[in-house]
Amino acid sequence: MTNNAQAMYQLNLNQISHLLKVTGHKRTTLVQGHMGTGKSSLLRMLSGELPTHTPCYFDCTTKDLGDITLPRIAEAGADAAFVSYATNEELGAHINTPIILMIDEYGKANPAVKNALLRLMLERKIGSYELHPDSIVFATTNLGSEGVGDLLPPHARNRITVVTARKPDNMEWIEWGINNGVDHSLLGWVKDNPQLFHSFEDVQNPDDNPYIFHPRAQRAAFVTPRSLEAASDILKLREYMDDQTVTGALMGTIGDRAAMDLMAFVKLADDLPSFDSIKDNPETAQVPKSAAAICMVVYRTLATIEADWVDAWMIYLDKMDKEAQGLFANGVRAPRYRAQSAVMTNKRFTSWARANGYLFAADV
Repeated sequence: MTNNAQAMYQLNLNQISHLLKVTGHKRTTLVQGHMGTGKSSLLRMLSGELPTHTPCYFDCTTKDLGDITLPRIAEAGADAAFVSYATNEELGAHINTPIILMIDEYGKANPAVKNALLRLMLERKIGSYELHPDSIVFATTNLGSEGVGDLLPPHARNRITVVTARKPDNMEWIEWGINNGVDHSLLGWVKDNPQLFHSFEDVQNPDDNPYIFHPRAQRAAFVTPRSLEAASDILKLREYMDDQTVTGALMGTIGDRAAMDLMAFVKLADDLPSFDSIKDNPETAQVPKSAAAICMVVYRTLATIEADWVDAWMIYLDKMDKEAQGLFANGVRAPRYRAQSAVMTNKRFTSWARANGYLFAADV
């Protein structure tokens, strides 16, 4: 079981990104967390906020000591020479402007590689190179309790700050998925199955959650945020494959149980109204009968809506129950929702929001 204090102070990726932005030029933070939960995306997040910094990615799992620095002979005079060392360009030490250096999978590195990087992580120096003072350095690794070889010796641990990235819950991942083109039927399934995002640390018996990774179970494939995104890529191309092929591919991506449960849910997509029927005839377009299908229609709309058909959607939305209306409104109000401006400036939406303000009472 997770230590209560550690569990309480686990951070989401937005919090970690901000921590790295504020402190990363002074101290190196090691971000540890569950596999497939987006730790590597921190480099992209920071790059977006710091466009003057050059992003540098260093994968420790592919490196040996000779991949860090290489000796070269330099002439000091007619009768003298000395050895200097050229660094791997992936470390970015040769760049004279600020960089963001991500040292990925540090816990899995060869012990010699771990030691070779310690001075860079502590002092921002390696060989005869010194990073620009505004450079940000951070590292990532998996949880040691996952049993995938992530080990950190005490002398290395004492030179850095270690924070734990928490897994997102299903609604947080749905918010991300809406903004990143995840298949709407997958989003609907995720909404109905919050256990997909539970931690193995809180599940003593692996059989209690057959979907997720558990170190006590031999599961070749399982659900993580990363594997769900891969499942979405398969589902978005399902029209070109038969159901057996799609199911087999999903089994090899998210596991047997998850794949079969997801495919049962996907069949509900046949009950969805077409985009054209909603855009052209919102008053008469079919409203699905099942709650799951209604949820998929809402998520599909959130992912694709544009300013030119918000009016039609609001007419159609008025035929749905208040729960579905609230689901759409809360999706629009999410801080990073891509079409927020297009929807919130629409007169039909603002009129609906004024008339249904009670739906947001919990957020006041």
